[in-house]
Amino acid sequence: MQQFVVPQFIEVEDKIFGPITTRQFLILLSAGLTIFVVYKYADFALFVTACVVVGGLALLFAFVKINGQLFHFFLLNIIQTIRRPGLRVWQKIYNKKELDYFRNRDANIEIEEIMVQKQIKRNHIRDLSLIVNTGGYYNPNEDL
Repeated sequence: MQQFVVPQFIEVEDKIFGPITTRQFLILLSAGLTIFVVYKYADFALFVTACVVVGGLALLFAFVKINGQLFHFFLLNIIQTIRRPGLRVWQKIYNKKELDYFRNRDANIEIEEIMVQKQIKRNHIRDLSLIVNTGGYYNPNEDL
């Protein structure tokens, strides 16, 4: 039987320059090119503003992780949650006021449940037996 090498750590991105991954390098490269174009064709005030905004966004998207997720995935999840909100509560802990409300609500509503026992007729048992024995082909409501 042949043995094969199983790749491990496939979630880790490849590093190209020290600790910088390919994705981070491309984000920083595009931000650097954008800042360079603004430096060449705009005045100094616009250059400084663009440098702060574009550089900040590039650093944010390149290096920030929230709960182990890359920032752009986290941002997409936030947008998706805003577009389709859904409240999901797991093991909600009620406070004293809410518990009192539920207790009083249940006490004020009086529900009388009367269990009626139906008489089981021999014909009904016979029909059930025929349904089981015929694999569901027999229908007691049909006329023979």
